[in-house]
Amino acid sequence: MERLIEKAQTLVEALPYIRNLYGKTIVIKFGGNAMINEELKERFAEDVVLTKYIGMNPVVVHGGGPQITEVMNKMGKKPLFIDGIRITDGETMDIVEMVLGGKINKDLVNRINQHGGKAVGLTGKDGGLIRARKLRSKDTSIDKGLVGEVESVYPEVIQSLEKSRFIPVIAPIGVDKEGRTYNINADTAAGIIAATLKAEKLIFLTDVEGILDEHGNLISTLTKKEAEELIERNIITGGMLPKVRACIEALEGHVRKTHIIDGRIDHAILLEIFTKKGIGTEIIH
Repeated sequence: MERLIEKAQTLVEALPYIRNLYGKTIVIKFGGNAMINEELKERFAEDVVLTKYIGMNPVVVHGGGPQITEVMNKMGKKPLFIDGIRITDGETMDIVEMVLGGKINKDLVNRINQHGGKAVGLTGKDGGLIRARKLRSKDTSIDKGLVGEVESVYPEVIQSLEKSRFIPVIAPIGVDKEGRTYNINADTAAGIIAATLKAEKLIFLTDVEGILDEHGNLISTLTKKEAEELIERNIITGGMLPKVRACIEALEGHVRKTHIIDGRIDHAILLEIFTKKGIGTEIIH
């Protein structure tokens, strides 16, 4: 009986968060180890479905860099990177589209649907969702190929799905006005999508606790200004950099809160949303 009472108490404690987030959009960037570990993928799907059932509007954006590299290696094509960006020629773009828009996207949609959700897989090509352009680079001597950046997001596609109780699952592939396809950084895409939708929350799943200070300690809360200072001091570097910059851009686009959390933890999304302390790092105005 005591265990049942504890479960009931847990639900009661979550009530204020459910009430505050009811009807609100939350954008979740699905990445890191959670995309590889089978159990974590199942927990993620459960979390997404639960948020939908209790009245939120989850929008999932996913990456898939390691999976793209794996397929390229199997096909005998050597991946090339400059400054962490994958050089994307026409053949590589075909592989990117196949892996992101096909294998990963459909697997994630299927898992969410198996848990009772109504997920719909999209790329930026669908309904003109993501208008892209070629990534502008300071070093014009290096052509990164079909690597793009988001020019604009057409939110009506997502909003119409939300109204019909569907869960959008988006692969970060964009198209320009001439119809050329571009490979877009998933972190950046998630931030701009969140800003366009004026989401209540933007959540990044990663393979670390969150943002760490110069001593390796977790920083629970940062303001936008403090995050910018950590970037200037080279404390935030590497793969964390595009996530934090995406959080800053989302906040400037009127997203209320952004979070970088450890996706290796079971039900990480629920722990962040429905507990007072939360997990990982939140970046706020």
